Amino acid sequence: MDPLGARSQFVEVQTLSTWERQPDLEGEETEKEYTDSLVSQEAFPSPFPYREDINRKIVLYNGDVALLNCTAIVNTSNETLTDKNPISESILLHAGPELRDELLKLNGCRTGEAKMTKGFNLAARFIIHTVGPKYKAKYRTAAESSLYSCYRNVMQLAKEQAMASVAFCVVSTTKRGYTLEDATHIAFRTVRRFLENHGKSIEMVVFAVTDMEEPTYRKLLPLYYPRSEEEERASLPLIPADIGNSEGEPVVPERQIRITEKPGSLEDDCEEETLDSDLGQVGNHAFARMEGDVDKQRKLILQGQLSDATIHKQHQRNYNRWLCRARAEDLSDIAALKALYQTGVDMCGRTVMVLVGRNIPVTLIDMEKALLYFIHVMDHITVKEYAMVYFHTLTGEHNHLDSEFLKKLYEIVDSKFKKNLRAFYFVHPSFRSKVSTWFFTRFTVSGMKEKVHHVETLQQLFTCILPEQIDIPPFILEYDARVNGAYRPAHSSSL
Repeated sequence: MDPLGARSQFVEVQTLSTWERQPDLEGEETEKEYTDSLVSQEAFPSPFPYREDINRKIVLYNGDVALLNCTAIVNTSNETLTDKNPISESILLHAGPELRDELLKLNGCRTGEAKMTKGFNLAARFIIHTVGPKYKAKYRTAAESSLYSCYRNVMQLAKEQAMASVAFCVVSTTKRGYTLEDATHIAFRTVRRFLENHGKSIEMVVFAVTDMEEPTYRKLLPLYYPRSEEEERASLPLIPADIGNSEGEPVVPERQIRITEKPGSLEDDCEEETLDSDLGQVGNHAFARMEGDVDKQRKLILQGQLSDATIHKQHQRNYNRWLCRARAEDLSDIAALKALYQTGVDMCGRTVMVLVGRNIPVTLIDMEKALLYFIHVMDHITVKEYAMVYFHTLTGEHNHLDSEFLKKLYEIVDSKFKKNLRAFYFVHPSFRSKVSTWFFTRFTVSGMKEKVHHVETLQQLFTCILPEQIDIPPFILEYDARVNGAYRPAHSSSL
């Protein structure tokens, strides 16, 4: 904490100048050089046209990403999340020792993936950790695909968690052999495509650079984020021939032909698949897996004679289809409700997920999309022990989840959802909701009754989850203060 009266070292991203407002330092030279070119005179459309709304979201910042006050900052590291590059060391220094302990719990991160932790002592609420590829010319395509995945997965997490702002460092450092200019092209086009296709809820993307990196970023930004139609035309000849697909993902022409076990069927017809059909990937057929006669398995299911292992495998296959759909579908409208989000940890160090009942307009939204969103957000959370807090505060009839929907959700989710859920805190329950919960946990699902705790007051909740470890909507705080009185810190035993 800063001494009283001292100026904070953290930087408010709202005070930074967006790319739209930054002066074009090299524009006049570039425009003169290419104004008379054949390409600029032809009506050749730019793949990255001038978009003022997108430019307003982009910030180029010369400074330490760890000092930015935004929803999330990005940390670039290695597979064990122990890399000692300047960015990681600065983030660890400012976040405090709790971050190092939290990183150990993540069990590493594979190249191209992204994992999230709290920001601890940082001004940023979250840190998204990602691992850039090691670059070798021989495996250039693989490196490009992995680097694309880094930026794409970070942006996807930001959208899923309804983050307003995210700040990127330079993900693949020179330490890993990736040339800065090649890496920057992939970074800019991936973020641009994501903002075009899925980024309505994201208000700001900051690219944090050093003095050495800034000239490259400033040179390439106009190619992907032109600030005027003139700059768009001037930049067109400089855009690389390879700009990826509609999402910015690298495309390898010789790999565009996909062989499936049923070439005549559409991949999207997941609901029509039966026991003998998989995800349409070569090598997944029953014959390739040496699983025996599929028709015999179907007969055993009908007779109730299938083994537990086979039933589990079939359930896992069904869940993977739902997860596949969840990752492919645009769920930004559900994310915008801010009904489900990750917060801190409970007294036992377990991740806490919050569900706000009043923010779920059951009668107005597509509940299947809500189910897909739940699966997408929760899949990486449930790989380890976690707790859920459900705020029933001020919910109306139009917010109540149907028991059939809950039963369907329970039947679809992976076994890790059920196994690793250690506690479900039902806050501000009504008499009716208590009866419904009792009936549901007693007769519909097994093993849940002991995990559900009805919590009448926030004071009671705070004996299990510290106030600073949970983000609670203002209307819930106001309701609890009005009904139960102001919160008074006290030492109590856990529920």
